[in-house]
Amino acid sequence: GRSNLYVWTSLLLVWITCVPYTSMTPIISQSKSLQTGSTALLRGLVEGQRILSRAKRGWVWNQMFVLEEFSGPDPILVGRLHTDLDVGSTPIKYVLAGEGAGTIFAINEITGDIHAMKRLDREEKAEYTLTAQVTNRDTDQPLEPPSEFIIKVQDINDNPPQFVEGPYRASVPEMSQVGTSVTRVTATDADDPVYGNSAKLVYSILEGQPYFSIDPNTAIIKIALHGMDREMREEYLVVIQAKDMGGHMGGLSGTTTVTVTLTDVNDNPPKFSKSKQNFVIPEELGIGQPGGKVKANDRDIGENAKSTYNIIDGDEKDVFEITTDAQTQEGILRLKKPLNFETKKSYTLKVEAANIRFDPSSGAPFKDTATVKIAVEDSDEPPVFSKPTFVLQVDENAPINTVIGTVTARDPDVTGSLVRYFIDRHTDLERQFNINVDDGKITLAKPLDRETDMWHNITVTATEIRNHSQISRAIVAIRVLDINDNAPEFATEYEAFLCENGKPGQVIQTVSAVDKDDPIQGHYFEYRLIPEMLNNPNFTIKNNGDNSISVLAKHDTFRRQKQEMYFLPIIVTDNGNPPMSSTNTLTIRVCGCSREGIVQSCNVEAYVLPIGLSMGALIAILACIILLLVIVVLFVTLRRHKNKPLIIKDDEDVRENIIRYDDEGGGEEDTEAFDIATLQNPDGINGYLPRKDIKPDLQFMPRQSGGPNGVDVDEFINVRLHEADNDPTAPPYDSIQIYGYEGRGSIAGSLSSLETASSDSDQNYDYLREWGPRFRRLGELYSVGESDKET
Repeated sequence: GRSNLYVWTSLLLVWITCVPYTSMTPIISQSKSLQTGSTALLRGLVEGQRILSRAKRGWVWNQMFVLEEFSGPDPILVGRLHTDLDVGSTPIKYVLAGEGAGTIFAINEITGDIHAMKRLDREEKAEYTLTAQVTNRDTDQPLEPPSEFIIKVQDINDNPPQFVEGPYRASVPEMSQVGTSVTRVTATDADDPVYGNSAKLVYSILEGQPYFSIDPNTAIIKIALHGMDREMREEYLVVIQAKDMGGHMGGLSGTTTVTVTLTDVNDNPPKFSKSKQNFVIPEELGIGQPGGKVKANDRDIGENAKSTYNIIDGDEKDVFEITTDAQTQEGILRLKKPLNFETKKSYTLKVEAANIRFDPSSGAPFKDTATVKIAVEDSDEPPVFSKPTFVLQVDENAPINTVIGTVTARDPDVTGSLVRYFIDRHTDLERQFNINVDDGKITLAKPLDRETDMWHNITVTATEIRNHSQISRAIVAIRVLDINDNAPEFATEYEAFLCENGKPGQVIQTVSAVDKDDPIQGHYFEYRLIPEMLNNPNFTIKNNGDNSISVLAKHDTFRRQKQEMYFLPIIVTDNGNPPMSSTNTLTIRVCGCSREGIVQSCNVEAYVLPIGLSMGALIAILACIILLLVIVVLFVTLRRHKNKPLIIKDDEDVRENIIRYDDEGGGEEDTEAFDIATLQNPDGINGYLPRKDIKPDLQFMPRQSGGPNGVDVDEFINVRLHEADNDPTAPPYDSIQIYGYEGRGSIAGSLSSLETASSDSDQNYDYLREWGPRFRRLGELYSVGESDKET
């Protein structure tokens, strides 16, 4: 076309002006896709290069060959290199080096033709820089300097648009205005954005009309339809197409999907399914327990669907309350006050449900109301006491079976069952009260003492005769009234101290009294001396006016040597009806005091001590005596401990020891494993055997035996008895000696074979043959043994 012709004409002018002349001329052959005019121009360009090359030898530097990208299987000619040295007589060779030489581009060594051998993709590589050189074919010596040139790959529209980030998801509020932007999509084209329209994209909607539209250049998706309601349709699928070549015919295209979700707005009010709702609630329903549920449905979702419930009208609204369940969005009716079927059988309430979130611009009332009618169901109720707590009074001296008071209860049901009364014995463990089961009269069962318990709290139960499971309880507080049945007495056990050097009229002690009774008018005590002591020459009393008295001394001649202690009886009387009195004795001790009146000593023995012996000296003497007694006791104890004989313990008695061995003994000849002397007979004793039941303090010379033979058991025992009697270290008790020797007079002889004069080899076993056929085999065995020894 004309544009291509213009391009190649301009390129020719650039070459003629800027490129130096060369002796080797590239011959460029264009791609098959070039226009005819362009090819002719290139040929002219080549011819022009040939003319220019004759004027001056050398290479054309920085030449550029343009080749469209292709994907055909056949090689394509890129251009031809030629030098003036190629006249036929000189053996020359064309050599190609650089990017893609030998792999993508190949050169004919003889003709200099350059071919593209593989697919050229501009998106992979847009241009290649190569170097050409002429060498001697025989010697490979360069004939001319190398020349560099560029092969540029020209783009064609071979890549469709692609949505790399697709598929898309977007959201837009419902009821949005037309033209509201939803989202923007982006497509990319790998073709050259500079050359031609291969990368110029135009966007359009294939699916999603008439709800949405898209800007063909910016690819912004917008709302195209008014009043899109989420409650009608929540999700839309939009198909977007991007087409290159400016959207003209022959361009390539790509598509993607956009999922558009309408988000909720609060455009629907809550709505009760029924404008009138009925409930039946039993009258025994507990406070705070649910009695029914109401629900207003909202077509919105999320926060826009949340509602709150309120009671806005009705009779006795304070009996019920309504709360909102955050999970189920239900209104729960709960009881605030007890129901009574006998008083009121039904209630009518007006309940309102309103959205929590409200858009004032919508102008719609986002609330709804419903009428709730509640019917109270009659139930069998327990008896009801006339008062929840009864307070009764009784005198502490009241006789048994005195009526203290009466409790009353009734059945609130319409049928009105009779009531029986009982005392919960867990609250009256001592069974001090009784109650009449029919009329509720409480009587006294045991005498009461106010000073022990002033109040008694018992629980009375009322039960219906018709239904024993219906039980009510009431607390009965019984106060025990005081009577004057306790005489006053001293507040404590007083002990007064009187100084010898005291003055007449001195206050010895202040005395007060207490009374267990509690009269209404308060306590008033009267003190007086017993009639026998009215003319007491030593002491007198004075009323202080505050229910206390002071005891005064009448003279100053009190001496401990004369009388150490005085007893003053005092009568205390209260103001009760009848008055009660008691006699209390005040003990007064005569003591020695300092000049300041501080008591120092009240013991009369201090005057009988020797003159000059002070209290400190007396304490020192007493300490010496105690120390001496301790020394004597220790000396006696140690003396007794030293003379005390050692008691033989069972596990140390050699006569009853059990000796265990871990190795096999050597028979009768083994005399080193243990003391064999304890098993020897008197004939074998030679020398003194020390006692092993005690540890002797003194050493004695061993006794001499009477001879090797002729010692019998009787003499042996007498000798041992004599030694034990004369042994000062022997224990003071009989020691039983156990011996393994039976005695010389025994028919069986010694039971032990230790130290016997004979041996098994000296015995004759012929008598075994005479014992019968049962011992015949045994006799043969021993006979054979003897014959072997003889042999």
